[in-house]
Amino acid sequence: MKSKVFDISITGKYFALELPVAIIKPFIDRKLKRVKVVARFNEKEIIFHAAFQKRNNNYYMLFGKRYQRELGVLKNDIFQLQFFKDNSKYGVVMPEELEAVLQSDFDANKIFESFTAGKKRSVIYAILSYKTSQTRIDKSLLLCENLKRGLHKNTELLKSF
Repeated sequence: MKSKVFDISITGKYFALELPVAIIKPFIDRKLKRVKVVARFNEKEIIFHAAFQKRNNNYYMLFGKRYQRELGVLKNDIFQLQFFKDNSKYGVVMPEELEAVLQSDFDANKIFESFTAGKKRSVIYAILSYKTSQTRIDKSLLLCENLKRGLHKNTELLKSF
């Protein structure tokens, strides 16, 4: 399932894009709130995962500074978006390092899989925020140890004790 390619621009002071209802209606009708997004501007393309948010009968999607920098868009630039059904397990791309560490640690994996979908995504995003593969491995190992210690608060999961 995919949407048409459509033009959009950043108009407000926040990082939310107001989405045309006609474009996202097929997703909303199927109760698909999370999507894979392809954004294009001046020969550049980025792919990421996002969620539709409803406020005051309008639908929005967050499009933060990171994505704006990657794509090279500024306020009022017109760029293209296209939505696809999100077929990923977690609603975000799982980093290889975290996946490998979780696969090697049955107990930590079981705890991780018991989390809500949103909590799993927040842990995955936290690991993804580290730039080097080695740091992602180290933080994934630390995460597993902290999970087995009974730590479940996001602020504690990636800290050394």
